[in-house]
Amino acid sequence: MTSIGDLLGPILEVMTWVGFVLGLPLLGWGWISRRRQCLWAGTTGKVISAGGFTGYSWTDHHDADHRSLLPAADSQGLVVGADVDLFYDVCHPSRWGLTPPKHENAAWILGWILTGVGILSTVGGFVLLLF
Repeated sequence: MTSIGDLLGPILEVMTWVGFVLGLPLLGWGWISRRRQCLWAGTTGKVISAGGFTGYSWTDHHDADHRSLLPAADSQGLVVGADVDLFYDVCHPSRWGLTPPKHENAAWILGWILTGVGILSTVGGFVLLLF
């Protein structure tokens, strides 16, 4: 008759290898992609009107002026001259939004989860050897 230790040993061994072999490269890839990301800064802009179109005008951290026109559907209800809070990419100021972006990195999160599973499986395997 096989004991619980005989059944758990191979399972923990496989989970250790799966966790480390898949988790560490994902963790490295996620770290590199997080480092290459540009920061986003917030500023106050104004609603402008240009040739029948409505858009936003703002100044970035280098005191450079930027303007962006909006599609007609997005510009309904905006009052020309009103202040708006804008967020823009510091490296590429033409990338902007009205809400700050979410910097979610699936590779980083999955890498941490798989590496954690590998660490817990390794510890579980050593504890199993004691009994």
